[in-house]
Amino acid sequence: MAKSLAELKAIREKKINEINLRHGKEGYRVVVGMATCGIAAGARPVMVKLMEEVAANGLNDVTVAQTGCIGSCRLEPIVEVYDGEGAKVTYVHMTPEKVTKVVEQHLTSGKVVDEYTMTVVDGKFINPEVKA
Repeated sequence: MAKSLAELKAIREKKINEINLRHGKEGYRVVVGMATCGIAAGARPVMVKLMEEVAANGLNDVTVAQTGCIGSCRLEPIVEVYDGEGAKVTYVHMTPEKVTKVVEQHLTSGKVVDEYTMTVVDGKFINPEVKA
């Protein structure tokens, strides 16, 4: 059935608001590396679990998205969490089981789950919170 102009405008407005969440000052944007290496390492079940947990917890201010190569194949699956100010936390070697803790602590309470972050690579300390 054809939609009226008012219905189309409402759909457009809703989608623009969803997109603006990615650039707003509220909520989180969660990005899962879904290139070949990420998928081979288990990124697909991680992404599915993230979407399930976000929905189950009613986190309407959290956007879950996928991206291609993040550039650190040996650390896959990788999940990056951006806050409303643009600060990024990178979680590495993620599993569906780890997702539950990240959602409970980071996305719900704002506390970074340090033990899952990329803090030591090749013996060098890397700050897990990087301003984008």
